[in-house]
Amino acid sequence: RLPVEDVQMMVAKQHPASNGFIKCSSSLSLSRIAVAVPRALSHRPRFSWCTCSSGALRSSSSCSSSLLGLAAVASPQSAESSPRALVNEGMNLFRQGDVDGSIALFDQAERQAPGIRPYLWQRGLSYYYADRFQEGSDQFRYDVTVNPLDVEEIVWDIACQCRLRPDIIPPRNKMSLPAGKSDRRRIMGTVYSLFRRDGATEHDLAVKGQTGSESDEFYSLFYLGLYCESRGETGKAEAYMKASASSAYGTGSGDYMAACAKVHCKLRGWV
Repeated sequence: RLPVEDVQMMVAKQHPASNGFIKCSSSLSLSRIAVAVPRALSHRPRFSWCTCSSGALRSSSSCSSSLLGLAAVASPQSAESSPRALVNEGMNLFRQGDVDGSIALFDQAERQAPGIRPYLWQRGLSYYYADRFQEGSDQFRYDVTVNPLDVEEIVWDIACQCRLRPDIIPPRNKMSLPAGKSDRRRIMGTVYSLFRRDGATEHDLAVKGQTGSESDEFYSLFYLGLYCESRGETGKAEAYMKASASSAYGTGSGDYMAACAKVHCKLRGWV
């Protein structure tokens, strides 16, 4: 458990232009964050705002999605109007199904701290569910400039591109991981290959989820649902996404993507 204030000071000192929006790997223990922070801008898997009631940065060893803690530099503004507070509130609105409201707050946060744009992956999700697919694609492509090893940025961009041009699947300009690099999360290599049409099949991803952890099961079902939706296979998409939302990880983890599965089902009328 590392106090948020300590992380804030480290981020502010090492990367003053970042406004404290850094990404840290789920594979890093909190005891190593002090070492990792100065290198964060060259090695950034995904994370979300996530602090526990004591105000310490919280890590979940069961969360393979690496949607982990984010620390923001203290702002001279009031807490209610700081970029950090606005992003938190935007995430809360999204969890409630208020997609447009979440975008408005993410936009407001960016106006206050323009440097956070490539870290607002949450807004990319909201753009997708608002049917603003080009803006969603743009957001995920910005994200990759600071977070090149996160498969989820790449596959969400592919999902947006497929909705823009359903006649071209996969999209011709699909992004890829840097040569020789991979996402550290076990399930994501298969997700990546499936969306890019690099050889993996739906069956491969389903098996990977069934033979892995609870989070692997959730993410395999979630991305099978998103994959089928991007291909216009609504019936299969519904079955997969509902299964992900009702899985053990989907109902008990508190992961932002678990909330995303529920919002997906709600907006599609699958509940």
